[in-house]
Amino acid sequence: MAKSKVYFTDFKTKPGLNMLDKLENLVKKAGIETINFKNKFVAIKVHFGEPGNLAYIRPNYVARIVKLIKSLGGKPFVTDANTLYTGRRSNALDHLEAAYENGFNPLVLGCHVIIADGLKGTEYREIEVNLKHTQKAKIGSAIADADIIISMNHFKGHEMTGFGGAIKNIGMGSGSRGGKLFMHSSSKPVIKVSKCVGCGMCVKSCAQLAITLNEKKKAVIDYEKCVGCGQCVAVCQFGAATVKWDEAASIASEKIAEYTYAVLKDKPNFHINFIMNISPDCDCWSHNDIPIAPDIGIAASFDPVALDKACVDLVNSSTFIPAGSIFEKAKHIEVDGKIDRFKSIHPDTDWRVALKHAQEIGLGSLEYELIKV
Repeated sequence: MAKSKVYFTDFKTKPGLNMLDKLENLVKKAGIETINFKNKFVAIKVHFGEPGNLAYIRPNYVARIVKLIKSLGGKPFVTDANTLYTGRRSNALDHLEAAYENGFNPLVLGCHVIIADGLKGTEYREIEVNLKHTQKAKIGSAIADADIIISMNHFKGHEMTGFGGAIKNIGMGSGSRGGKLFMHSSSKPVIKVSKCVGCGMCVKSCAQLAITLNEKKKAVIDYEKCVGCGQCVAVCQFGAATVKWDEAASIASEKIAEYTYAVLKDKPNFHINFIMNISPDCDCWSHNDIPIAPDIGIAASFDPVALDKACVDLVNSSTFIPAGSIFEKAKHIEVDGKIDRFKSIHPDTDWRVALKHAQEIGLGSLEYELIKV
């Protein structure tokens, strides 16, 4: 397979050339103008960030891409789908309020903001793919109905997939609530009773009412009700709620790759990763911890697989900054002779699974050429 081209720019600026200008230069060099946007509906897939989390992409960057697409004749809208877990993005009304609060509103962006899977997460299209795990993917209607897909992704660590980039944002992020349930279905959490202090945070945070405290004030999960969303894992401060990441993580990662395939199937698409504020966990949580690496730059490509792989390599090759991050405190794990930051902070995950499967199903290539802009 031929090497895919990944274009990269750092965060160095000078008078007359700010980061918004550099972003536009980057995507133009990467070939975004070769897409025929004329009178086409363009879904710009982003993650609005759970309020309280400040690591999400600044809406200013999104607004510049909106402006560029409009100048090329396109009809862009900014979108994301509802979450499976509780929080402020689990229905369209709360989701829009959260997005507006974080700056993703029509006044700032210059276009409409649409929640892709409707009011309650039930508006979707089934896209037939007939892959290893997925026969028909349930994709949020607004994304499925779009003519062109542009993803703008915050590159960071992730507790389920090792890292989150283009594939995670597109695949998991575009699924309807039913689609997200399918992707999470192999990743049911467990309670380490010896670590449970009976604080009840997991009980309060479970949207499915699947967790209770027993007579000994220990959390108990009803697996008939549990959907595997992972919210209990996120809110537990004592390491009691955890996911048994064995086969489950690999299956979930492969499903995410297959959902990404469904979103991009037969459509022009282009992808931008922002390698900055590289937090250890997903932007879905209402907080973000100290970054595991310094801000590196922005990368863009038509190939989401090559793009994510290049960003992993850039992070793993970056300078160490002793700032008390989870990475600095973690046992450093080497992969292929290099310290792997994502494996070090999430040792029970393997980020390579999703990328390898994505290459196998024809989503892109692990081989890339990095071109500095």
